[in-house]
Amino acid sequence: MKVLVIGGGAREHALCRSLSLDPDVNALYCAPGNAGIAEVAELRPVDALDGAAVAGLATELGADLVVVGPEAPLVAGVADAVRAAGIPVFGPSGEAAQLEGSKAFAKDVMAAAGVPTARSYVCTTPEEVDEALDAFGAPYVVKDDGLAAGKGVVVTEDLEAARAHALACDRVVIEEYLDGPEVSLFAITDGVTVLPLQPAQDFKRALDGDEGPNTGGMGAYSPLPWADPKLVDEVLETVLQPTVDELRRRGTPFSGLLYAGLAITSRGVRVIEFNARFGDPETQVVLARLRTPLARVLLHAANGTLDAEPPLSWREDAAVTVVIASHNYPGTPRTGDPIEGLDEVVAEDGPDVYVLHAGTRREGDAVVSAGGRVLSVTATGSDLAQARAKAYKAVDRIRLAGSQHRTDIAAKAAEAAAGR
Repeated sequence: MKVLVIGGGAREHALCRSLSLDPDVNALYCAPGNAGIAEVAELRPVDALDGAAVAGLATELGADLVVVGPEAPLVAGVADAVRAAGIPVFGPSGEAAQLEGSKAFAKDVMAAAGVPTARSYVCTTPEEVDEALDAFGAPYVVKDDGLAAGKGVVVTEDLEAARAHALACDRVVIEEYLDGPEVSLFAITDGVTVLPLQPAQDFKRALDGDEGPNTGGMGAYSPLPWADPKLVDEVLETVLQPTVDELRRRGTPFSGLLYAGLAITSRGVRVIEFNARFGDPETQVVLARLRTPLARVLLHAANGTLDAEPPLSWREDAAVTVVIASHNYPGTPRTGDPIEGLDEVVAEDGPDVYVLHAGTRREGDAVVSAGGRVLSVTATGSDLAQARAKAYKAVDRIRLAGSQHRTDIAAKAAEAAAGR
């Protein structure tokens, strides 16, 4: 089949890499893509937020499947335009994507579906903000109701910082703090059948030890050796299936990738947030472990025939990804710096270590930085310790002036697994 992927980050590079290895895929396109994706897919220019332009490109290419990667095009209704053109698309409608586009909408759906989540208030005035902050106390959890590219959430002990963030948002959700480790669980769904993937854990803070500001994610790993083996089944039963059923009941069926951000609290599993697309950087490690060819599964979801798909097959290997970010990320990142060492990783580290591009572009013969998160260095190994060692060995080969990365991705989990 011919597949068109929309987007240009490391998530899309991971999707394109998996699709390029699928024997069912005989033509792979990505729009707009990046310097790394160009090695596995043919790049095409497009305004990813323009549904008519995306549908036109898909028609021109004769695409059998369109995969919409980022959240903003989904919330903008790009998948609707592609569907209207008669082309199967993996990604929810604009209406269903409000599950990510509006925190308040997601809370309403969870309440109706009986999904366990944090108690919360939706606030639009300074008086409501003050009442909500006072009701919950520290640590304060303040979420911009709309899309904010992974930077709309503030968790702080500082009342004034929490209040300032809340007042900078038109509409804000203030909720109780959830204790316990966080888990990301993806599920592919056609609006009826729900097929969960393997869980992962990502690292949101910029600095080692979970210090520093929130980011879009500085690394991830899978599997989770410390998690309850029944976790996936429990989340499917109490979170994923009820949410999909409720959206279908409302007449806004959700077809695509449903992402549940979870807290494993002292009172049980609670949903922190939903996303309407593959998460970044968790996609990098989850797809590294998926043995089942990807294209057929996504096509079944797009066509409403996911019940025909057998259970997914997974590699026993562990996977770790480490994000290399630009100078000053997550502030205003410096771009245009040349990236060196990419060829060395290919030559020295073997097929189970590879670099997925996020914010890059090609200038002549050089690849340069073009965003905040620049690369996701990904490795698989027999266990987390081996995967970590391989990933960081490759990170050390890459040279990008002023770049930063965390040195502790999956460290605690690898230690815990080794001590079992």
